[in-house]
Amino acid sequence: MAFIRAFGSYVPSLVADNTEVAARCGCDPEWIRTASGIEERRVASAEETVAEMGARAALDCLQRACVEASRIGLILFSSGSTEQRFPGAGVEAALKLGLAGTPVIDLPMASAGSLFAMALASQLAAVYGEVLVIASEKMTPVVWRQPVDRNTAILFGDGAGAVLVSSEAGTAEVLRAVLHSDGEFAADLRLPFEGPLHMNGPVVILQAARKIPAVIAEALQCNGLAATDVESYLMHQANSNLIVRVARSLGVAPDKFYSNIARYGNTSSASMLIAAKEWSQVAGFGAGRYVVFAGFGAGFHWGALVVRGISF
Repeated sequence: MAFIRAFGSYVPSLVADNTEVAARCGCDPEWIRTASGIEERRVASAEETVAEMGARAALDCLQRACVEASRIGLILFSSGSTEQRFPGAGVEAALKLGLAGTPVIDLPMASAGSLFAMALASQLAAVYGEVLVIASEKMTPVVWRQPVDRNTAILFGDGAGAVLVSSEAGTAEVLRAVLHSDGEFAADLRLPFEGPLHMNGPVVILQAARKIPAVIAEALQCNGLAATDVESYLMHQANSNLIVRVARSLGVAPDKFYSNIARYGNTSSASMLIAAKEWSQVAGFGAGRYVVFAGFGAGFHWGALVVRGISF
């Protein structure tokens, strides 16, 4: 058994609204909002590296869980925007947390990385006890690089999220995860080390709109649940229009899908955990209530994870 103890997040203080981004991209601010649901996003400074933001999100998570960093047995660090090929940002974040010697696994996965890391953590907690999942992304330097592609430059922001998965106790029990990967469309969403982000928007949206509802339904079936049995859905914050399409495909009200994309934009693999931290403050896990996490990203990788709130 594995349990979720707490979530954490960190977002930079600098805000870039649609007026500023539209000026960069040569487009209308209202078009950005209509196309994506985004109104503003956070922009990291030079000092706010992927590792630094990840460490800050992790500290927030540990404080909320009332767990000392020294108890962490394993760190899973997800990012698709690290500043170098190797080593990954995870070891630097661990050092900032005072965890030299603690094993770290870096997952170079955009968007779906935190979902895959949570699923892995739920299995590895039996061995390592307290598993800290961190997802951190610094996307604005990537998408604002000249020449600017307005279709991607309008979408992304910077930030980090974290979740502590434990073998001992928590506010929710992890039940079952379903994960998938398919390289057929790998060229349609990719970020080379040298070169701009490439996203074939129509293909990505079409595949996401098909695969996310299907994998959620698969995960629910594995747990003997219907979509209407779920209290809340916490999904990768890619596009508000996509979130509404997924809700309608499942036959549930869109307001069951917590969304903060209007304020942060798409923070890639960090987005689901940033949203989960905020959701936990305004709603949180109710005893016996079901929550579904879901993500889709480059690769393509996609999946869903079902948890159930527990009482103390």
